[in-house]
Amino acid sequence: MSDKGYILKESDLLPLSIGAALLGTGGGGNPYIGMLRARELLRKGASVRVLPLDALPDDAWIGEVGGIGAPVVGVEKIEEGGECFRAMRAVEETAGVTMSALISAEIGGANALEPIIAAAYAGLPVIDGDGMGRAFPEVQMTTFFIYGAKAEPAAIADEKGNVVVFKKVLDMFWLERFARHTAVDMGAAAGFAIAPMSMAFVRRAAVPGTVTQALDIGQTVLDARAKRQNVIQRIVEATGAKLFFTGKVTDIRRELIGGFARGQAIIAGTDAWAGSEARIAIQNENLVLWIDGEPAIMVPDLIMNLELETGEPITTEMLRYGQRVGVIGLPVHDLMKTPEALEIVGPKAFGYPDLTFTPLATKPIAA
Repeated sequence: MSDKGYILKESDLLPLSIGAALLGTGGGGNPYIGMLRARELLRKGASVRVLPLDALPDDAWIGEVGGIGAPVVGVEKIEEGGECFRAMRAVEETAGVTMSALISAEIGGANALEPIIAAAYAGLPVIDGDGMGRAFPEVQMTTFFIYGAKAEPAAIADEKGNVVVFKKVLDMFWLERFARHTAVDMGAAAGFAIAPMSMAFVRRAAVPGTVTQALDIGQTVLDARAKRQNVIQRIVEATGAKLFFTGKVTDIRRELIGGFARGQAIIAGTDAWAGSEARIAIQNENLVLWIDGEPAIMVPDLIMNLELETGEPITTEMLRYGQRVGVIGLPVHDLMKTPEALEIVGPKAFGYPDLTFTPLATKPIAA
């Protein structure tokens, strides 16, 4: 194993989970639960090293893992723990390869912790990067698939011990369809692993440095709280995000449809936005922010709800009536803004044909 990178400490897990919740744009599964699961493995003696993208040779095999299902289910249906590990082992067995490291499908939410948990079981390192730079609800919405990763073999595993392997799948869209239906049958929450990727390919396709980015964001939040500073302002300064709205949640609707949590949140404006109303469309993640009926942020750029006083990121399954929130936006990585990426993760891919992606400025100024 390479000696580059750094060993994750137990004290890293809380800030990592906070940063992952923020980057998760509301989705990716509940990061606090993921943090608790990872913490128990470290307390039992597991050690996980985070490696930079240049640490392994080109021909090393990298496994991408993550949870699949509806985030709201993950709060009530606690995972057994080894789901992603078992799915990854099934892919290794089917492909006839041995993984050298794991990487996250998405840095958002609990899925930032899933490769750490699977790596702890497998005795492997984790690559400092992911396939989204945020969270998205569907399997094909990763830089890996957008830029050429194979759709098979892949595998899905549940907490009961069931493992289903997908072979001879035509493309990533068919893989999403098959995996989503299987995940629903498994209780709308399962562990998922895709085909092995070479390190050379991962270096080209991964969003770099996102594990460290999430850790840094979380440490900024905790430091601001400890110093009684304005947490949201510190986040804005640290990330280059912009505060788009503050207000009170006056309506929240969520339905479990086709294995996704779909719905919307309505926010009545306060402070500088008093008299205005914001609406956020949800499909596991926050997709589009409208302010007074006009689109302000849209996928693939990041939309995040933060608790106004503490700066705590609020995942979509934890949004509640009466919460006072600040809504911030952050530009997505350039890998998610190419024409081929926008076909998969732009507004039209989510059913908004009238919206044309208008990217946030790369260095927005805080409101």
